[in-house]
Amino acid sequence: MSKPTLSIVVPAYHEAENLPVLHQGLVAVLDEANITWEMIVVDDHSGDETFAAIQNLSSNDARVRGYRLARNFGSHMAIACGLEQANGDCAVVMAADLQDPPEVIPELLKKWQADDQVVWAVRAERQGRGRGAQGFSGLYYWIMRRVVGLKEMPSTGADFFLIDRRVINSLAQLNENNVSIFALITWMGFRQSEVSYDKQARLHGSSGWSLEKKLKLVVDSVTAFTYLPIRLMSYVGFGVALLGFIYAIIVVVNALLGRPPEGWSSIMVVVLVVGGIQMVMMGVLGEYLWRALDEARRRPRYIVEAETQRE
Repeated sequence: MSKPTLSIVVPAYHEAENLPVLHQGLVAVLDEANITWEMIVVDDHSGDETFAAIQNLSSNDARVRGYRLARNFGSHMAIACGLEQANGDCAVVMAADLQDPPEVIPELLKKWQADDQVVWAVRAERQGRGRGAQGFSGLYYWIMRRVVGLKEMPSTGADFFLIDRRVINSLAQLNENNVSIFALITWMGFRQSEVSYDKQARLHGSSGWSLEKKLKLVVDSVTAFTYLPIRLMSYVGFGVALLGFIYAIIVVVNALLGRPPEGWSSIMVVVLVVGGIQMVMMGVLGEYLWRALDEARRRPRYIVEAETQRE
């Protein structure tokens, strides 16, 4: 029986300084463990020398392949691109910023060899991260687990993991836009397990995850996996209608008793509150409609601008 091949998929954005160090770490760990592997790096249209760094690695190590996207499609689409190019029997997805230690990969492989199909590397501790970022991350994973219902998603993060070839193939069949790859993998099921590790501090540069990207991830994840916002809109609409009906009865009774309502302040409050609720509801419906239109167009999830060339 031939030895299985491991694919390492790395999305990269402004990681020119980190990629050579990551490659050195992978060589040291995987070659020492006698693991057959390949490395697929996807440059999410960085503005620095990231793709040049990938090309240099590929020229010196035939196991490294690289792709540059035509624009910044986001890390999840970069991961999707890398997984579709992976040839291994299983794949590990990890960050390029050296926060995910390569030393964890043999532990993930042991779980996979024990017949697990999805193995999450779960953060025990994370160095060099502010409270604001930790709070946002914790809130996101709480929403995904408790509100959306993806209870298998790790509560402390899900961006470092191993998936089996069958999971890779199933993920490619879904081909969805505006979605979290991590949430999709959780939703698909399969046999899942966890390995605990300490996430390291970033060695070079800063995170490319802006507040705008984080908010988009939350909206994409919620609208892709639950109808709860629409159900909540129905409940709120019913509650507002009920309050309006009760208020109308009070106004009529007061008028019959010779106490007509004085002033417009109370009416204006009601109008503004109801109008605000309606605008929020229209916004939520708009998010769902936009995503339905985006899927109906069937545009490619990403476009590859360039590939590394062997010299």
